[in-house]
Amino acid sequence: MEGVCHSPLTGFVEEIVIAEGENVAEGATVLLVEAMKMHHEVTAPSAGVVRGLIVGKGDQVEEGQQLFEIEAGGAQAIVADLPDAASAESAGADLLADVLARRAKLEDEARPDAVAKRRALGRRTARENITDLCDTGTFSEYGGLAIAAQRLRRPVEELIDKTPGDGMVCGVGTVNAETFGVEAAQCALLSYDYTVLAGTQGVRNHRKTDRILDIAERQLLPVILFAEGGGGRPGDTDQSELFHLVVPTFRNFAKLSGLVPRVGVVSGRCFAGNASLLGCCDVIIATPDATIGMGGPAMIEGGGLGTFTPEQVGPAKDLATAGVIDLLVDDEASAVDAARRFVGYFQGPISDWSAPDQTELRTIVPDDSKRVHDARAVVTGLFDTDSVMELRPAFGRAMITAFARIEGHPVGVIANDPSHLSGAIDAEASDKAARFIQLCDAFGIPIISLVDTPGFMVGPDSELTGMVRRSSRLFTAAASISVPFVSVVVRRAFGLGAQAMTGGDFHAPAINLAWPSAEFGAMGVEGAVRLGFQRELAEIEDESAREQRVAELVEAVRAQSNALNMATFFEIDDVIDPATTRARLISTLNAAGPVTSPLTTGIRRRTVDTW
Repeated sequence: MEGVCHSPLTGFVEEIVIAEGENVAEGATVLLVEAMKMHHEVTAPSAGVVRGLIVGKGDQVEEGQQLFEIEAGGAQAIVADLPDAASAESAGADLLADVLARRAKLEDEARPDAVAKRRALGRRTARENITDLCDTGTFSEYGGLAIAAQRLRRPVEELIDKTPGDGMVCGVGTVNAETFGVEAAQCALLSYDYTVLAGTQGVRNHRKTDRILDIAERQLLPVILFAEGGGGRPGDTDQSELFHLVVPTFRNFAKLSGLVPRVGVVSGRCFAGNASLLGCCDVIIATPDATIGMGGPAMIEGGGLGTFTPEQVGPAKDLATAGVIDLLVDDEASAVDAARRFVGYFQGPISDWSAPDQTELRTIVPDDSKRVHDARAVVTGLFDTDSVMELRPAFGRAMITAFARIEGHPVGVIANDPSHLSGAIDAEASDKAARFIQLCDAFGIPIISLVDTPGFMVGPDSELTGMVRRSSRLFTAAASISVPFVSVVVRRAFGLGAQAMTGGDFHAPAINLAWPSAEFGAMGVEGAVRLGFQRELAEIEDESAREQRVAELVEAVRAQSNALNMATFFEIDDVIDPATTRARLISTLNAAGPVTSPLTTGIRRRTVDTW
């Protein structure tokens, strides 16, 4: 005998393929054993004749039981075909063909009419944006084969053709992997598909969103959301809920605050539920044709509030001024590029960087103390070339907030802008800076403060904006951070506003530096003179003489308030050549050591205000 064959498992004999006494080739199937509704082949260990077959169809066999032996010799061995082998192979091919055909229907090419409508609007499809954003070939889609929950009112084939993915394209892919490596570049990606039921939120659409948000939370992935769409969808019938209010999507997205960065991108119409998710994002990037609102025209009209076109509800230009939109860009391609850049600040340092000529910083601030300088020139001149991304430039214009890099390392920048309100910090500027400080602290990004302010904005009109409360946000935000905070007084540092810009007081920063052009005081020098010497000045009747005395007093006070004199009292840490600012910042940040991020630790520092 050439070999004995035993049963590989306990089961029942389903089929005798080669009978007793028949020739068999090595490896050919002799019989089938069924267990747990699956058929398991028992094959010949060598070529020969089947002998000693002691079981028949339907017999129970035990694992290890001898079933037959193979006797060497005999006529030419044959291989018996399994009864349904050919049909099984054909069925497998058919199943694969069905899958491939269904997957093909997800592609834009399968829906030329829908794509043509996007082209007519000058917009991209959801898949085009994700393809552009992700590194080539890295997008792994979730739930692409889902369809709208409307089987009770529409044929399944129609739903397959018209509602691919239930209007949501989502998954995981890498963004910037070439720069930061595959692991750091993983992102969760979601895009409402406006070509499917106007990008509305349906039953399975929400379920897909929740699935990816759960993946993002567990794997600590930044989230990038393309939010165009009309909000909740009333037409889904395959559900048990009455008004579809038990939906965890909004809570799931909100609880990611301070754990992973979230980027919202919108072009076109974005209303209701879509807008709610967009509003939770850490940064909102929009194109000029975007219109964003908590209710669309139908909801507004239904509430008896008037009739409006979609474009009249929250146009992008107005919302950028209102502070809703962080970055207004030219088109969707620019929006994708901006999203890619923004995520990069949270993915780590880069090795390929260059710096502007630092000696140019010496000439940015004019010698005339009343002449305004270009604060943005200071920012771009100080940090790595082409590394600055300013946020909310049209809102809170007295304050600049921006991400940048210094020697490749990401930093957050707040800076007073003297071109608006002479740099006085109003309510909007306070909100803007406080929220930005929260964002930087949440994700372990050091903060650089460039100070040039006459203080907080005052006056009856200012107080009516809620100044008392809103200005204090800047103090509370800065006082609670754990990331390094460094300040540089570029010019004026007066009063409470200057203290707020330095983290609460002049010794709160890791280092507080000043340029030679800096001057200090409880308030502006001239104002302080006129207020402090009010009685003396009132006694001078001649106006020319009075103003001459003001000038003399201002000069005397200014001599006491300059940077060098402040340094002698050790109210600031040092007065430096502007050209050495960058080097001092780098050495201070290096001394502070590495800062952790929830993206690596999974530990949330804080949530980030949506405003």
